[in-house]
Formats: sequence, structure tokens, C-alpha cells
Amino acid sequence: MTANTNKIGVSQLTILTMVNMMGSGIIMLPTKLAEIGTISIVSWLVTAVGSAALAYAFAQCGMFSRHSGGMGGYAEYSFGKAGNFMANYTYAVSLLIANAAIAISAVGYGTQFLGITLTPFETACWTIATLWLATVLNFGGAKITGNISAFTVWGVIIPVVGLCLIGWFWFSGKLYIDSWNPHHVPTFEAISSSISMTLWAFLGLESACANTDAVENPEKNVPIAVLGGTLGAAVIYIVSTNVIAGIVPNAELASSSAPFGLAFAYMFNETTGKVIMGLMVMSCFGSLLGWQFTIAQVFKSSAEEGYFPAFFKKVTSREAPIIGMVVITIIQTLLSLMTISPSLYRQFNILVDLAVVTNVIPYLLSMGALSVLLQMSKVSTTKVKVTTLVALIGSIYSLYALYASGQQAMYYGALITFLGWTLYGFVSYRFDCKKA
Repeated sequence: MTANTNKIGVSQLTILTMVNMMGSGIIMLPTKLAEIGTISIVSWLVTAVGSAALAYAFAQCGMFSRHSGGMGGYAEYSFGKAGNFMANYTYAVSLLIANAAIAISAVGYGTQFLGITLTPFETACWTIATLWLATVLNFGGAKITGNISAFTVWGVIIPVVGLCLIGWFWFSGKLYIDSWNPHHVPTFEAISSSISMTLWAFLGLESACANTDAVENPEKNVPIAVLGGTLGAAVIYIVSTNVIAGIVPNAELASSSAPFGLAFAYMFNETTGKVIMGLMVMSCFGSLLGWQFTIAQVFKSSAEEGYFPAFFKKVTSREAPIIGMVVITIIQTLLSLMTISPSLYRQFNILVDLAVVTNVIPYLLSMGALSVLLQMSKVSTTKVKVTTLVALIGSIYSLYALYASGQQAMYYGALITFLGWTLYGFVSYRFDCKKA
């Protein structure tokens, strides 16, 4: 019997998982974490455990679910069509917000790279222009988007992995210790303050089990790869952000719009820092390009299921849902204008917290449905109990992330979620009437 050479092994899938997660999630993290201090390493450890639990649970969902639609399909096992809708709706909203935050990251690094200063309104305008450019470039279809994104991701991998390996030569233990808790915030409050930002770096872990059909021995290898990829990304995140904290003074790092470029400027010279900034701009835009296409596909699949308006499923000859892309970018334009802040970092932080809150809703729905999903798949009682316990850990962490996101993010996240129930009322007849 010969092996299927078209299947990918556990090592390849693990690396693929790590690359998919890293994207642009890390590039503004050192600035946020510097505001809290190096005590945020505890947040990283908490998030690594919670994300590993979520990753394992999603791997099980991906292997045993017979419903289409990703997290919406998982949620349907316990919560029916309403749960499916809410998971798709909140996930789509989360991506809307997250992509605006990615665009702000690109603008932040771009201003540092070019050495210019923008007013808050100018920052919003450039953010909007970046979003529209990414949208227009996606009109050519998935193949072009995929090729560009596969190249640009190296713009973040090279600096971040490079810093993990060589940054220690410039690391100051004294500087790191002095930055532990610079504002003398109570320990629990300090840890909670950075939880949403560390979770932001792991958003997307739920998509890691999407390649089950292309993997050798998926029942064994997918959970290993998802867990390995998540933990591998956690190591890179923790090491790189903590190395920077021992290279760049805390106050300067906390006010930077391009922390990795600043770190390399300290390590080598201004020119090297500029090169790193350029790589990060390239990577960030490439990530935005891919995620803008992804969100259009999320809206498209939801429209095909009957949840979203029909115009989101209209595509061109190149399978590009252009009408949906344009509508999505109009919404992101309004969002960028609504969140204008005197500080680019502050605007980024507002969007990240809100993106985390809305993204955690489908996480909770999926975790809540996993036990039923497994029992319907006739897996062993022991496996159901163990996996349900892991899902419970992931749920507890998700609830903690909601709490840590702050009152403002919870307030707006709750409004968005409640709006979702109203919107479902307008389309529920398509599903509920069929049962009558």
C-alpha cells in the first residue's frame, strides 16, 4: 500500500497553523503590553493555556462536525439555526472591526517609515484609503490575493523570528525588571488589562482545522498540529514581545506606533529600523488583503445559507463577491470615522477590544455545542468527557477575556449581539416555517 503523496504531514500542518495565526496580530502588541509593563508575561501564559484549550476543542469540532459553515455549523448542534446565525453574524462583525484595526496598524508603521506625523482625521483618512485599496485589489479573485499574501507574510515572520533569535544580545535584564509594573497597578488588574490584546494575537486559531481532508491520519495529526501550532505561536509571541521590553525603554515603547522598527533601530541603526518598518507595512497590508477577501467570503457563505442579504452572494466571473466587498468597506469606512482618537494606538486599542468581544461569542457557542456534537458522532464516553472538560476551560478563558476587554467594549459588544437577535427575527421564517 502506498502513501498518498498529496496529503500533508503533521509537521507541515503545524507550521501552516502558526503562519496563519501570526499574520499582523503581533505588530502593535509590544506597545500595548509596554503600557502595562513586563508583568504582561503572565497574561501571555494565561492566554496560551486558554488558546490551547480552544484550539484542541476546535480541532475536535472540525473532525466530527457534519454541518457546513465553520463555527456556525458547530453551534447549530446545540443552538439550532439561531445559534448558527449568531455565530456567523458575530464572527462577521468581528472581522469587520479587526480589519479596520489591521489597516490602522499599517498606517502606524507607514507614518514611522516615512517619518511623517498625521492628525487624527488624516490618520482616519489614510486608514480608509488603505481599506479601499485592499478591497479593490481583491476584485481580481482569490488566486491573486493568495499569491500576494503568501509572499507578504514573510515581512512579519523575518523580523519577529529574527528578534527571538538575536535580540538577546541587546537584552538588558535591569531594563526588563524596571519595566515590570511601571504604574504600580494591582496585579490582577494589570494581568486583565492585557488579556484582550494577547487573545487578539491568537484570533484565527479556529480556522486551523479547515484542512482536515488534506492531512494524513487527521484524527491523530490535526489535534497535534493545532495544539503544536498554537503553542509554537505562543512561544514566538512571548519571546519576541519580552525581548523588546529589555531592549527599548518602557516609556518610549509604550508611545511607539512601530515598536518592532524601534527595537531594530536600537539594536543596529535607524536605517535597519526603517527596513523593518517597511517589511511590517508590507506584511500588514498583505494580511489585510487576505482578510478583506476572507470576510467577503464569510458574508457570501452566510448569504447562501439565507442569513445575510442575497446581494452578498453575487460574484463575478472570477468568483469575487465585489458587491459584498464594497458594502463591507463602506461599513468599515464609517467605523474608522466613528473611532477617531488623538492617539493612533488608542484607536487601535478600541477596535481590538471590540473585535475580541464579538469574536468570543462564536467561541462560546461552539464550546457549548461540542458535547452534543461528539455524542451525535458516536465517539467514546471517555473522549466526550475529556474534550468537554477542555472546552469548559476554553469557555472559562473566553468569559475572562470578555471581562478583561473592559466596560466600553462589552457595552458596544452587547449592543451588537442584541442587534443580531433582532436581525435573526427578520430571517427566521426561512428556517422555522419549514418545520411547521
